[in-house]
Parts: sequence; structure tokens; C-alpha cells
Amino acid sequence: MKELMMDPILKKQLLFSYITFIFNGMLALSVGSLMPLIRDARGLDYALCGLLVSMHSVGNFCSSFFAGTFAMMLGRKKSILIFNIFFALAFILIIFGGNNLTLIAAFTMTGLARGATSNFNNFTINAIAPGRADIMNGLHAMFSIGAFLFPLILAALTANQPANWIYAAFFMLSMGLLSWILYWLIPVEEQKSERTTQKKTFEFFRDPLFILCTSTLFFYLCAEQGVIGWMVTYFKDTGLLQPAAAQLMASIQWIMILAGRLTVAWAATRVPKTTLLRIMGAGLVAFFLVVITAKSTPQIIIGIMGFGYSMAGIYPTTVSTAGDSIKKSPLAWSFMLTLASLGSILMPSVIGRIADAAGIYSGMASIVVVVIIDMMFILGLTYYAKRQKSRNMA
Repeated sequence: MKELMMDPILKKQLLFSYITFIFNGMLALSVGSLMPLIRDARGLDYALCGLLVSMHSVGNFCSSFFAGTFAMMLGRKKSILIFNIFFALAFILIIFGGNNLTLIAAFTMTGLARGATSNFNNFTINAIAPGRADIMNGLHAMFSIGAFLFPLILAALTANQPANWIYAAFFMLSMGLLSWILYWLIPVEEQKSERTTQKKTFEFFRDPLFILCTSTLFFYLCAEQGVIGWMVTYFKDTGLLQPAAAQLMASIQWIMILAGRLTVAWAATRVPKTTLLRIMGAGLVAFFLVVITAKSTPQIIIGIMGFGYSMAGIYPTTVSTAGDSIKKSPLAWSFMLTLASLGSILMPSVIGRIADAAGIYSGMASIVVVVIIDMMFILGLTYYAKRQKSRNMA
């Protein structure tokens, strides 16, 4: 870190990437935190709310591909400036738009901006500090900080008056404009694309490691986006918590995600990845059961804290376990990311439809099935990974 701060260009790249990732964390949390307030203000039903959360994931999904394509055609800086402007435009549409189609477009734009920011910042940090896990973890810690801060900012700006949600929307609009200005100022060294010598085959689809990792990530993202997108609405509409307290749960969850990410980064050098995955998977199931059965505030807090702490390291640890499979083809990572991301797109809408048909509790309870299936794939993945490791050592 110290050597990067000595170079003025690298210092700007590092600091601006960290700051914009804080804004990206706020953007990610604004989708779920603002949803119940927008729903009440605009008279939306659960199905449409689920669609809006899913459209955020669709935008995130699309920008993961198109932002990279634009970067190859136009350069990384022009690409991020094009995509990041959707951050501010989305909240302009949310504030001034008057129909459902406008909201659908706005929530899609939030995803487009979020995905492009993630791609750009991860690439930038990896380029200026290759192999530095501490600096990369620092970047993702910034995302967690932004996600933790937004519900607190929302509570402060609304002052327990739901109609004041518009002030939070204007705040996010200003963050979107500031984010775009920082990207305009950030120094970027464009790099020519290099041809890979690896064969572009689809053999990885027959690789059990690829299948197990992709399935684990798919169901994990189902659970993650389902909880993040619907948690505040669930606590508010069931009457388990007051609106301000429901928003606070989102902040508590992100504090624990931050703590979990730092813990896993430390523990990964001391404990086998397979052991960590099993512990985290078991915690994901156990603590979500606490959340969905909780009837008191202390029980809810324990469940949310444990769930956030358990989920924090599953994604990166699973990806690192998939390393050998990804290396077999340059297409492997693209397909793993694409297929896994479908989980975050589908689940919010599934929850919304179940909630409309049987109530919000039933919608959230459907996540129990998801986390149990995810645990089964984690067990399969860790068993297969340990067996492969034993074979390689024999």
C-alpha cells in the first residue's frame, strides 16, 4: 500500500477506485432499502417490486458483458463514463418518472452502473497491485462500508417519515454525479488486448468441478439477492420491526458481511478452503432459519448477524476453489459468472410472485429451500475438491 501512495498516478487510481466502490455499495443497498418506501408512495404490488429488484440484477448481468466489450472497442475510460452515467439517470427517473415502465428502466440502469463499476474497479486494482489480496480485499471492504452506510443515511434523511424517501433519492442522485466526476478525473492507462493461446472449447461443461462451483454460486446468489432485496420489506410488512429498525437490520447485515470478509481473508491462509466452505454453508442455513422463525427483535438481530457473517466469504472461496476448472478455457469463467448470476435475477421475482399469492412470509420462507440446496452443493463441491487433491498428491 505504501509504495502505491508514493506514485501520484497510482495513488489517484487507488483512492478513486476505493471511493467509487463505496458509492457502488450504497447503490446496491438502495435497491432493497428504498423499495418499501417507493412501493408505498407509488402503490406498487409485490410482483412489480420483485420485477424491479430482478431488473437491477438484469442490468448488472448485462453490463458484466457489455462493459467489457465497450472497453475493448472504445477504451476503458470511455466505457466506464458511458455506463456510470446510468447511476445518476436512474435516480432522475425514479424521482421524476410517473409510471411503472419508467421505474423498470430506472432499476435496470442501477444494475448497468453497478456491474460496470465492479468490472472497472476490480480490473484497475488488479492492474496496479497484481496478486495483492490485501488491497483487493480492501476494495471489497469499501463496498461493504457503502452498503452499511446507506440504510443509516436513509434513516437520517427520512426521519421516520416515509414520504421523505425523495430526499434519499436526491442524495443518491448527487452520489451518482460525484461518481461520474471521479471517473472522469481518474488517470487510466489503456492496455491493448492480448490474444489468448488457450483453446476456446466447451469441455468445461463436462467438468464436475465447474458444474459444482457454478451450482453453488447460483443458489448462493439466489439467497443473497433474495434476502438483500426483500429483507426490509419483509420486516416492515409483517410488523416484526418498525420501518427504521428494518433499515437498521440492513446496516447490521453489512457490518457482519464486512467482518466476515476480513475474517475469511485471514483464515484462508490457515484453514483449508473446503473446511471454510462447509462452516459458512452450515451457518447460512442455520442463521436463515433463525431469521425466518424469529418473533422478537433480539432473535432477528442474532439471525441477521449470523447470516451476514456466514455468507460473506462463500462467493470468493468458491471461485478460488474453481481455479483449475477456470484455467482450462477462457470461456469457463464467463459462463460460470453468467449462469450463476441468473440466480440473482430469478429469485427476487420468485419471492414477489409467492408473496402476492400466499403472503410475504411465504415468499421469504422460500429461501429456506434455496439455502438447503446450496448447502448440498457445497458438500458435493468440498468432497470432490478434497478427492481431487488427494489424487494429485498420490
